[in-house]
Amino acid sequence: MSDAVSAKQNPFRAAPNLLTLARICLAPILVSAILDNHYALSFGLFAAAGLTDALDGFIARLLRQRTVLGQYLDPVADKLLLSTLFLVLTHKSLIPASVTALVFGRDVGILVVAAILYAAIGRREFRPSLFGKANTLVQVTAVAVVLLHQLYPAPWVVLMRTIALDATMVLTVVSGLHYAWAVARRVGVPPVNGNGA
Repeated sequence: MSDAVSAKQNPFRAAPNLLTLARICLAPILVSAILDNHYALSFGLFAAAGLTDALDGFIARLLRQRTVLGQYLDPVADKLLLSTLFLVLTHKSLIPASVTALVFGRDVGILVVAAILYAAIGRREFRPSLFGKANTLVQVTAVAVVLLHQLYPAPWVVLMRTIALDATMVLTVVSGLHYAWAVARRVGVPPVNGNGA
């Protein structure tokens, strides 16, 4: 039995999905390391999580093991890890509360809209936009640089930390507005004219 057929029969046996599950399992270990001020371990674990994220997509294409479970599980794993880390790093006063509030506000808004669309029109497919992908990238960069800053507070790291956090705030707002615009287009919201029709 080929790997691709085996993955279709039992998606939990697919190598990409196993890597994604491993990334989810890293979340509580990462949180514990940060709370205990083990920033070298935290940075290493976060780098390992990033590696699994890169590998699962590559392996899925290489072994033709793309599954419906993986399509849902991968973004959930990313969001769970990043959201948890933003909360913990804010608790440790390493990320401003305003940044984390924006990140969570956007994510909650998207979840609410997705739930409404699913309930109203049965829409299940929510492909990430270019802005959404860029937002995830800067969030990952922000967390990495914040952790690195605890180990190596060089001027260039301090500058990168500031840039990454500012970019996170900007792209969080931009990607949220773009998502709202894209949803309005897809569901066919009629434009408002002077007659109120």
